[in-house]
Amino acid sequence: MAEQGKVFVFDHPLIQHKVTRMRDVNTPTKEFRELANEVSLLMAYEVTRDLPLSDVEVETPVQKGVFKEVSGKKLALVPILRAGLGMVDGMLSIIPSAKVGHIGLYRDPETVEPVEYYCKLPEDSASRTVILLDPMLATGGSAAAAVSFLKERGINDIKFCCIIAAPEGIQELHRQHPDVNIYCAAEDEGLNEHFYIYPGLGDAGDRLFGTK
Repeated sequence: MAEQGKVFVFDHPLIQHKVTRMRDVNTPTKEFRELANEVSLLMAYEVTRDLPLSDVEVETPVQKGVFKEVSGKKLALVPILRAGLGMVDGMLSIIPSAKVGHIGLYRDPETVEPVEYYCKLPEDSASRTVILLDPMLATGGSAAAAVSFLKERGINDIKFCCIIAAPEGIQELHRQHPDVNIYCAAEDEGLNEHFYIYPGLGDAGDRLFGTK
């Protein structure tokens, strides 16, 4: 049986402050986009906390010594289009060597099932830790489908990173993929009758791109 995935909620004061600014209905698109970038940057530290280290000999201006460096574990960032794009630059500023793929999904109006309309991934994705990005984990349907699409391509080392998660989304993602860890800046109360996270921050894609 696969190990049960965990949920990591980041309580760093800077993250919490910036998420509060994102929630504010009066925060304009430009600032919202900048805040999403900054929150993603801060979250990248914690998402990569378990990267393996190895010893390396380095000569400093004073003497030689043995120090730690990341032991070559490769990473890939995969945003779920379109809102996931708002988290890429912040992550890349901390892990610039990561490759970036993209997954596009839409919900079939009749079956209400997620349908993949675009997928472009690094050729060596199966050998990388893939960090799947989407600002909101609401029902969990799209996130779970995206994980399934990755696994169908031989990718099994997957982390899901979002800014705000609903309990329903966490439950659904772990029901379908119990091995995937979830990283978020806040776990909110739940979903309203329109399947929006409450209190939430509204439609992240619309607020990122000014299409509200």
